[in-house]
Amino acid sequence: MLHFLSIIIPVYNEEENIAKLNEQICPVLVEFGYNYEIIYVNDGSTDDSLKILNQLADDEHIRIINFMKNYGQSAALQAGFDLACGDVIIPLDADLQNDPKDIKKMIELYDNGFDLVSGWRKGRQDNIIRVLPSKVANFIISHLTGIKLHDFGCTLKVYNAELLKKVRLYGELHRFIPVMVSIYSGGTNFAEIEVNHHKRIFGKSKYNLSRTLRVILDLCTITFLQKFADRPIQFFGGCAFILFLISLVTLILSFGAEFIYTFLVLFLVGWLFLGFAFTALLIGILAELLMRNYYEFSDKRVYKIKNII
Repeated sequence: MLHFLSIIIPVYNEEENIAKLNEQICPVLVEFGYNYEIIYVNDGSTDDSLKILNQLADDEHIRIINFMKNYGQSAALQAGFDLACGDVIIPLDADLQNDPKDIKKMIELYDNGFDLVSGWRKGRQDNIIRVLPSKVANFIISHLTGIKLHDFGCTLKVYNAELLKKVRLYGELHRFIPVMVSIYSGGTNFAEIEVNHHKRIFGKSKYNLSRTLRVILDLCTITFLQKFADRPIQFFGGCAFILFLISLVTLILSFGAEFIYTFLVLFLVGWLFLGFAFTALLIGILAELLMRNYYEFSDKRVYKIKNII
């Protein structure tokens, strides 16, 4: 099947890599006969990245988005997705660690009817400080969301553009794009394939361990959206019920306490948890009202129709 490919490449201080990356990508896409566009998103680079990108702009296949400041990878990818014209969208890192030659086999797999083909950096060429937290995060994300992929952090993926354009990225949710696509597609018609991964030679990695907490918080958000976006009362109501049970047990135990001090502590803790339960229930009701307003005023539906026969 002949596709129009949109290659999205976020760029942040990659002056030494941009020209080399472009020299790798274009021959590959031309060799395999793809119609394509390459969208470079300059995410507020402070080096000569923009200058080098401007030198590439004479190519009719290349478009450049230049941010006013550094907004982060999620924003850069979102801008690229919004501007993309292709029926297939392929994000790619600018650090030369992804291999453009893998695009061909990923497209061939995509043509078997998948909505997403995800790259798996099985032989990842990074140090243990990056690899170990990544493996733990991939395991947790996979089991919490039910999306069975080995490598959520691999930028190189092949997406159905129609589905991907429904996704909205905020914060640092780019790691969870497959989960968000599954929410809009109503399923997980995904495939995964091993891809090459090269050592970073030029430039500096933007990864550090401080991102771990952000990943955990984003995971909480995306898991809630995936499972309770249209029924928040079930989540908060469940929390309220558990807190109420803790409160009830604590209050019962307080009346059997032998010492006045123990009685007072248990009695106060019991009432405290009862207050927490009541608060959780109120939050659930408010979230339910907000959810209903969202669907009604935006004219959205809680169901997704695949086709009508």
